[in-house]
Amino acid sequence: MHRALTLLVALSGLARADAPKPAPGAKDALQPFNLLVGSWKGAGAPEGTREEKFAGQWEETIAWEWAFKGHDAWLALTFTKSKHFTKGELRYTPAKDEPKYTLVLTNTDKSAATFVGTLSDKDKVLTLTRTDGPATEEQRLVFSLLHHNRHLYRFETRPAGTTVAFTKKYQVGATKQGVAFADVPKGPECIVSGGLGTMKVLYKGKEYYVCCSGCRDEFKENPEKYIKEAEAKAKK
Repeated sequence: MHRALTLLVALSGLARADAPKPAPGAKDALQPFNLLVGSWKGAGAPEGTREEKFAGQWEETIAWEWAFKGHDAWLALTFTKSKHFTKGELRYTPAKDEPKYTLVLTNTDKSAATFVGTLSDKDKVLTLTRTDGPATEEQRLVFSLLHHNRHLYRFETRPAGTTVAFTKKYQVGATKQGVAFADVPKGPECIVSGGLGTMKVLYKGKEYYVCCSGCRDEFKENPEKYIKEAEAKAKK
């Protein structure tokens, strides 16, 4: 009887060890993109000859911030003076194998474009394939998170149903506004997202830091929740 009980306990422990880890929540899964929060100055250019690139170049501003609704969280982005997009939302899509992300963008003609893909942890490249594009063409957006103050995104296409290499149509290089390239971000942690805290908020006479207006509003809605989470994290 004692042996059977011991074996049962051992097998139970083994089963728990082999059990799959619970999928991360949206906020946790989007942590790799915390460095995007803020305002970015982008310089874009189409592919082509030197003259075509020069003639078609443009400048745009991209602002990223957190958004929350209940237990859900996502990153919202707004484009100013972009040739292609006006706004968008980057969300976490739970998957069995590896985390997936869905980026829904609003084009300048007010139509929507949905891209789904994965993030390479090794080289910090987010590759997203369009799910609602033209039947004859495969389209994708590729974001390269090069540096806390530098990232690129490019738009590529290839004929649908083929395995030929993608052709780049245009690329935008962006640097964070108001931040010197060589600066290493230092400062307090955002109490909501865990990113770099850049804004102060007051609660019961005490100062806390948040990274964007989205996190500021979320903290004001649920201050006790985030203070409790921060205290628990500090104890670990």
